[in-house]
Amino acid sequence: MKTFKKITSTVVPLQEENVDTDQIIPARFLKATTREGFGKNLFRDWRYKDDDEQKPKKDFVLNNPKYTGEILVAGKNFGCGSSREHAAWALVDYGFRVVVSSFFADIFKNNALNNLLLPIKVSDDFLDEIFEWAQKDNHTQLHVDLDKQTITILATQRTEAFEIGAYKKECLMNGYDDIDYLLNQMDQIEAFEAQYKS
Repeated sequence: MKTFKKITSTVVPLQEENVDTDQIIPARFLKATTREGFGKNLFRDWRYKDDDEQKPKKDFVLNNPKYTGEILVAGKNFGCGSSREHAAWALVDYGFRVVVSSFFADIFKNNALNNLLLPIKVSDDFLDEIFEWAQKDNHTQLHVDLDKQTITILATQRTEAFEIGAYKKECLMNGYDDIDYLLNQMDQIEAFEAQYKS
C-alpha cells in the first residue's frame, strides 16, 4: 500500500454539512466484496440525473473540471449515518487520500484510517478559510505533513495542527494495514514468545 508522509494537492470543495455514508456510496452499490470499483459510484445520486451516467449534474463539484486533487474538503459532520466501510473504499478508489472537515463521525473516521485515508479535523474557521480560497482560486493548495501533524493553506501559510493516534500514524506513514503491522512486528513477537516457552 502507499505510504503517507507529506502531500501537497489542490482541493475538491464539497461545501455540504451532514454528508452521510449513503450519500457517499448508496446502498444499492454495496454488492461487491472487493474494494475496487467503488469510486465510479462515489456520490452517485448527487453526480447524475436519474441515475444515468450520461446525465452528469453540472453543478456538482465532482463534475466540475476546475476542481481536482487528492484532498476532499467537506462541511461539518462528514461520514455520519451507517457504519459501512464502503464509504472509505469509494473515496480511496476515486483517488482521495485526505478528507478535511470540522467534524467526522467516529465510525467513518476509523474506517478511513483502516483504509489509509487520512481524515483531518480542523477548526470551523480554518475550514471556512479553505472554502473561501477554493472558491476564489481553484488552484488553491493544501500541504499536509503527517509527521508534524500539520495542515497548511499555502495561499496564506496559515497552519493548524491535527490529532491522530500513534498507531494509525505509524500505519499510514509505512503503508501498513493491521495485518502488515503485525507481520512487521513478527521478530519481536517471536522473541517475546521464546522467553515464555517451557
